[in-house]
Amino acid sequence: EMQLVESGGGLVQAGGSLKLSCTASGFSFGGYAIGWFRQAPGKEREKVSCISSHSGITYYADSVKGRFTISRDNARNTVYLQMSSLKPEDTAIYFCVAEILALSCGLYSWDEYQNRGKGTQVTVSS
Repeated sequence: EMQLVESGGGLVQAGGSLKLSCTASGFSFGGYAIGWFRQAPGKEREKVSCISSHSGITYYADSVKGRFTISRDNARNTVYLQMSSLKPEDTAIYFCVAEILALSCGLYSWDEYQNRGKGTQVTVSS
């Protein structure tokens, strides 16, 4: 059974940092693009970042560009999202997703990632 488990969320003050982890099991991790989406109350789900499988090409939403960094460790079946200079508007539940994709992961929406974690809450206080 494929599983994605997020961790690393929590409460942090504005300007602070958090590092999210997404650990996968039950599938050949290296062949999958891995992404992060977030959902804040009353807002649309937003694609935050993703990293393609073999090429390692990354995508970042404009709202996080320059502040967030995604990376993957295929030996540990884990993808990381390093979040710095956090803002209150980054408050959301962050979901990890995985899929085998033909094109750059930044081109795909939430519905096209069939494998998803349950999310981890990130709260940024002002």
